[in-house]
Amino acid sequence: MPLGMWMKKHSEFLFLFIEINVKATVGPPKREYMNSGNYEYKKLAHNAHSIGANVFHLQWVTKYRYETLGKESHFLDCENAIHSAAKRHGIVIQEIGVMPDHVHIVAELPPTMSVSTAIGLLKGYSSYEMFQKHPNFRLRYRKGHFWGRGYFYRSVSDVTEDVARRYVREENSQHQRRLF
Repeated sequence: MPLGMWMKKHSEFLFLFIEINVKATVGPPKREYMNSGNYEYKKLAHNAHSIGANVFHLQWVTKYRYETLGKESHFLDCENAIHSAAKRHGIVIQEIGVMPDHVHIVAELPPTMSVSTAIGLLKGYSSYEMFQKHPNFRLRYRKGHFWGRGYFYRSVSDVTEDVARRYVREENSQHQRRLF
């Protein structure tokens, strides 16, 4: 049977087959954002299956709390080293404050990065940069540790603790009433 005759005979089947394949490839329209309250969606981090904010207040000190960051050149080099480390690893620094013996940062971390990983990356790279730019720091920090071992962190949000507690308490009570 020639192809033209076969196509005439089975034209309904071919049309149906083409229509199904086109619908399967087009699919339903995708939602741009999750509807999860009164948040400003553009400020939240979006992942494949999650949405949220991962913003922290971070703080760490120099080894032995030496005031090595008192000079303006040391202060600026430290700030630039932390900014370059953050940019390198996808950390967004919203605020930074470099004091003579410690550093305060408000940073937005990638959703898959833990606080300890972020601190380790920021402290490690900035320490490396500081020793490269100021070789005389090796005289004061003989073992090559510019920063102290510990750090402080606290999550930062546009929602206060009281609001979050009330939300959990009220949402839970509404769902409990529905379930029972």
